[in-house]
Amino acid sequence: MTDTRRQEPRPPDVWEDHAALYVRTLGAACAGTVRPLLDAVRVGPGTRVLDVGTGPGTVAAAAADRGAAVTAVDSSAAMVRLARAAAPSARTLVAALPRLPFRDGCFDVAVGNFVLGHAGPTWAVPAELRRVVRPGGRVGLTGWTDVPAAGQTLLGRALRAAGAPRPATDRLRPPRAGYPGDPAGLARLLHSAGLREAACRTIAWDHRVGADAWFEGVARLLETGLLTAAAADPASVARVVRHAAALSAPFLSPDGELRLPHVALLAYGWR
Repeated sequence: MTDTRRQEPRPPDVWEDHAALYVRTLGAACAGTVRPLLDAVRVGPGTRVLDVGTGPGTVAAAAADRGAAVTAVDSSAAMVRLARAAAPSARTLVAALPRLPFRDGCFDVAVGNFVLGHAGPTWAVPAELRRVVRPGGRVGLTGWTDVPAAGQTLLGRALRAAGAPRPATDRLRPPRAGYPGDPAGLARLLHSAGLREAACRTIAWDHRVGADAWFEGVARLLETGLLTAAAADPASVARVVRHAAALSAPFLSPDGELRLPHVALLAYGWR
């Protein structure tokens, strides 16, 4: 299964100190696409699945629960450690798109949950996933839409209201260049990579999280500097959290849970 071709040097692991924090805050919202993604590419017992950009292993664990034989990779060693704990039956290793260390055609399915834009040129991602699946194998990818749902904009609106400067290069969101954030464009991207019957649809879900836990997570992210140009001082943290609390009122349920509407794209095709 392993390909001996030399891999490109990887950049420093920016998540080494913050992976667990990201996973339980912003990363938790990405779990809403996992079931539709695995359904679309027909993952079941015995399916040989490659999960690229596995992060904390949410997709890998769900595929393993279906009886699939899972290999999960991520460019971050910190994320791979989390994935190994979440999906102990999976084979987990550090590897990165757009060039994976696997032979042609050695998987039935290859999936990537929100990897587009984070892993080399956007056009190269579906082409590489197509390479590693067998003839008749399936490829599935998710990505954010050009027009986000209201729950997805809450944090950005709180940052703007508080006057908190965002970094010039935002590590938490993919660059837009080359990424088609609409269903027709993403379907064309898969078709251009040689995938048959390429299709894409929009899926929607509510990210449900305790309000106190969400506000605490926002504060911690600000303290690390992952959301702003530098680590925020206590007064700035309090100001952002105060605005976030005010803006979150429409999404707050009587039991103290936030229900944040999200939308994303789900694209898939056959080799």
